[in-house]
Amino acid sequence: MADDKTTLFLELLTANERSLYLYVHGLVPRDGEAEDILQQTKLLLWKHFNEFTLGTNFIAWARKTAFHQILTHRRKKKREHLSLDEEALEALGHAISELADDGSERQDALRSCLTRLPTEHRQMVHLRYFDDLEIDQIAEQVSRTEAAVYRALSRVRMTLLECVQKQLEAQP
Repeated sequence: MADDKTTLFLELLTANERSLYLYVHGLVPRDGEAEDILQQTKLLLWKHFNEFTLGTNFIAWARKTAFHQILTHRRKKKREHLSLDEEALEALGHAISELADDGSERQDALRSCLTRLPTEHRQMVHLRYFDDLEIDQIAEQVSRTEAAVYRALSRVRMTLLECVQKQLEAQP
């Protein structure tokens, strides 16, 4: 019976691991912290697997567990750059869940849209979301004010969102 439980858990976790990864990394900007939260979440999922009702939505249960781990992490860190309240973080988590669930078309569209951005905008996106730099650090690197970087990134996010939506709507 214990082997069956272990096998079932590993099958469910393996089938949903990418979605859980995308969810946590979407809500936690620093890779090291996201990985720690992901590992802690997996441990908790295993520890409480007997509380999971078979036949229900495993990824929803896993994301809820991860969300609580993220909240715990935020309370411990009290990061000033994570100024979202719990409600906003939950809404963001929901949006990330939806994106993770239908990720490959969206990811392809996003990659395509990123290549269409002007070089300066692509550089700012890379610095912010891939190099994980703060706004003041980006401003220094691109020789612009922090306010200008905020505005530019805001416009770029809207441009990318619109571009991705148009590409997805154009697909058969």
